[in-house]
Amino acid sequence: MTEPKEKIKDFGLVQRVRDDEDTEEQFRPLEWSLIRRLFTYTHAIKGKVVALTVMSVIRSAQLPALVWITTLVIRGPIMDGDLTMLWWAVAGYALLAVTTDGLFHFRQRYALEIGETVVNALRRDIFEKTQRHPMSFFHRLKIGRVIGRVTSDVESVRVGIQDVLFVVVIQGGTMVFSAAVMIWTDWVLFLVVLGMAPVLWWLNQHFRGRLSHYTRASQESFSRVTATLAESVNGIRVTQGFVRQETNAGLFRSLLADHAKYNIALARTSAILTPLLELNSQFFVATLLMFGGWRVFHGDMALDGLITFFLLANQFFAPLSIIGNQYNQALIAMGGAERIFRLIDVQPEWEDKPGAQALPVAAGVGAKVEFRHVTFGYDQTRPVLHDLSFTANPGQTIALVGHTGSGKSSIINLVSKFYLPTGGEVLIDGHEIRDLTSHSLHRQMGMVQQQNLLFTGTVLDNIRLAKPDATLEEVRDAARKLDCLDLLEELPQGFNTEVGERGAGLSLGQRQLVCFTRAMIANPRIVILDEATSSIDAITESRLQKALIELLRGRTSFVVAHRLSTIRHADLVLVLEQGHVIERGTHAELLAQNGHYAALYRQFVQMDD
Repeated sequence: MTEPKEKIKDFGLVQRVRDDEDTEEQFRPLEWSLIRRLFTYTHAIKGKVVALTVMSVIRSAQLPALVWITTLVIRGPIMDGDLTMLWWAVAGYALLAVTTDGLFHFRQRYALEIGETVVNALRRDIFEKTQRHPMSFFHRLKIGRVIGRVTSDVESVRVGIQDVLFVVVIQGGTMVFSAAVMIWTDWVLFLVVLGMAPVLWWLNQHFRGRLSHYTRASQESFSRVTATLAESVNGIRVTQGFVRQETNAGLFRSLLADHAKYNIALARTSAILTPLLELNSQFFVATLLMFGGWRVFHGDMALDGLITFFLLANQFFAPLSIIGNQYNQALIAMGGAERIFRLIDVQPEWEDKPGAQALPVAAGVGAKVEFRHVTFGYDQTRPVLHDLSFTANPGQTIALVGHTGSGKSSIINLVSKFYLPTGGEVLIDGHEIRDLTSHSLHRQMGMVQQQNLLFTGTVLDNIRLAKPDATLEEVRDAARKLDCLDLLEELPQGFNTEVGERGAGLSLGQRQLVCFTRAMIANPRIVILDEATSSIDAITESRLQKALIELLRGRTSFVVAHRLSTIRHADLVLVLEQGHVIERGTHAELLAQNGHYAALYRQFVQMDD
């Protein structure tokens, strides 16, 4: 039994049924601008697009032409009993049929290539655009949203490009060419056919809104399913740890039921529209029989002309049901395109200035980092750092101490230019951080975090992330300086040991050693250690202390640690409380003050004991 939706919202991100994107307008009319924009991705194969369009138009003419030739053969050689002409007519018909099928082969090939080109370009744009966003974007966006855009939404666009669009062109062209021949055959009887237009227009107007509504609602609900699934998989440790499997399964079933409801409503609406189109086709055929028979009885039309007209009428009416079926798929494709472009078009909250300069490289020299009256908040209305000022001279180690939420991670985020200060200035070697390119700054930084992230590949691949051209001997030398070479070589395949997703296959301590080596081989000027030894046992940490001294020597470093072994040697300790620096000095100076830091130190010592 599923839980009510109003209760689902109380369980956090994994259980959310609605999110911020659902507040946007979802049911706008479809726009041709979306189609035009999609085809801008085909510039590289413009020739194939033109060829496919021409082939589609030719094929749309060939289908009624085959019917027309059939009527001519019946009215000519067959009725006249001319066997010779019959063979020539059959040969001509066969040649046209082979040509028609040959064009169909190339049309399918080109359609698939065009669809694949558009899909690849869209996925490339989604990836590249999301990589440009600052960290705040990823804190707001659910990862399942991006996955949904790259998978289901892009695939729906593929179907729209390679199937729906050109199928509609062919079927619509078939109707036009059939209509032209019908007018030439008997324009008076064709006026009866035109009487169908108001009925078709009304059906389209009546069902378009409902189909659009259910289509978009189905896509939005599926996006929520995808996002929740991704979060549930990422948080499986927490789910199992708190025995939430059954509860989360019920919440997920509720999302699936929500998605199924819209799909069923969409199917029911489509199941009404298609038979109505078919019924109207049969109704107008019956009407044509009546008026056509009346014209034949009165000598206004020949019988063979009526037969020709009816064969072409079938060609005219048959595409209606096909186009009706494609309409729903077109809505899905356009809805997917709309959602994709909505993500692509999101502008980053900030980017490097157009005139931003690269941070000058000074090998072997730490950078000078200054905070001048810095105020910062992830939400500008709620600052987490208040008028913060301090200076880290080249080669100094700055230790950040304080309770959770005191602002330690915010300082690191500002030094790394993951965020920009709300007020004040952050300077690197005298350059305001806004005037520096992020790329040049990050190239001169090394970071080891508490949540060590490794990518799928080998240990060697993960270490080389910091320096892709590093040789194996350089990697070994970096590990040797950290006094962890033997620990890495003891892995099952040494540096060639395969690492699973998010570091699976390695212990927490082994992952941390890889991250230390990765930072070391980058030879950074600024080092950030954010709870860097929290995943390492005490024995391994004692070995790493000398290595840390080697890693930090001559480099400007910012250290966040609950274990005081590193903080003791810091040149400056900043004690933070709710975004304010309440104490500053060396370890010995702060102990002598017997203030807040001294109290924290006594707590740490007791916990270590």
